[in-house]
Amino acid sequence: MFTGIVEEIGAVTAVEPSGDGVRLTLRAPLSVSDAGHGDSISVSGVCLTVVDQGDDWFTADVMKQTLDMSTLVDVAPGRAVNLERATAAHGRLGGHIVQGHIDGTGIVREVRPGAQWSVVRVGIPPHLAPLVVDKGSIAIDGVSLTVSAVSEAPDPQPWLEVSLIPETLAATTLGAAKAGTPVNLETDILARHVQRMLAFRTTAGASGGDEENPAATAATTERGSA
Repeated sequence: MFTGIVEEIGAVTAVEPSGDGVRLTLRAPLSVSDAGHGDSISVSGVCLTVVDQGDDWFTADVMKQTLDMSTLVDVAPGRAVNLERATAAHGRLGGHIVQGHIDGTGIVREVRPGAQWSVVRVGIPPHLAPLVVDKGSIAIDGVSLTVSAVSEAPDPQPWLEVSLIPETLAATTLGAAKAGTPVNLETDILARHVQRMLAFRTTAGASGGDEENPAATAATTERGSA
């Protein structure tokens, strides 16, 4: 579990084929300072497991599904990445609840620099649009951000905007983002759960209601006999 507060910008130093996935080696002096074998580290929003490490580096395996879902699909030595260690249970939740489970990727459409911040518009896949709301939370390349604007619904080419303060621009890879840059997206876990529950409710309603839901039927019976 992470909070989307990037601790350092690291770099990929090696990419080795490993079955249908890859094994990455990353320079990450702060992240490995108290890391151990099996620990989780967010790499530009992707939760990876430490399998080997040195004084300022660690290696992690990336499976094919993760490659297909994220910008790591074309990762190469030299790429800068946002890094965050898993949050401690007694720590502060500085951003929002981030799992490191990428929902998909988006593409930066434009960057509008301002006097104190930059506004970044990101094109997102249509299936993720219902999970993104104005003033809601979004993790972009592992960075916890507040959505400042969204496209109207429905939109065949949906987008979201975030406003980046100077600290975010300096402390994360988003400071170098430009039109055409691919980014990892993780939507709010609460929105995903609500969408899933509503999908089951719709299915149950179409098939005749609570007959397909024993728990709901039992609850109704109990209320009626109270």
